[in-house]
Amino acid sequence: MAKARNKAVFLDRDGTISRDVPYCSRPEDFELLPMVAEAIKLLNDHGLKVIVVTNQSGVGRGYFTEDMLAQIHQKMVDELAKTGAFVDAIYYCPHHPDENCECRKPKPKMILQAARDLDINIRRSYFVGDSDLDIEAGKRAGCRTVLVKTSNGNASILEQHLPDVVVVNLFEAATWIIASSA
Repeated sequence: MAKARNKAVFLDRDGTISRDVPYCSRPEDFELLPMVAEAIKLLNDHGLKVIVVTNQSGVGRGYFTEDMLAQIHQKMVDELAKTGAFVDAIYYCPHHPDENCECRKPKPKMILQAARDLDINIRRSYFVGDSDLDIEAGKRAGCRTVLVKTSNGNASILEQHLPDVVVVNLFEAATWIIASSA
């Protein structure tokens, strides 16, 4: 089997890319955090694949449909495109937490599937998120991990799963990733 060539940056969505709105169910509620588009553009410009990996249990809970989720993701893609930034793929888990599916973070299935689909070398890749679940998922997949302190979800992170680095926001994470992967 051929060795995977591409490095990637896996990104959590809510609280990492966008303002954390509980069960964001409408495109008008989706808002990129400051400097996110510039951070993703920086990663794009350095040849890293950028993949969004997000739990979206609002679908399984019946708060919104997969069609509405697609509209929210299209808004994200459109907002990023305004600065020339793009994501290579979006993977999401639509299941309710009680379903105990294999794709819900912190299980690494979405990350590993993306690696197969996009020829990604996991050991040379990074997972960036704002919560303990994100860091655990990244570690379980075999990625280096970056915690962004952009939301309230990371109060206990250092006690549970140590990330490789803790940064203020996604732009600082992108800068660190570029420097550390050179």
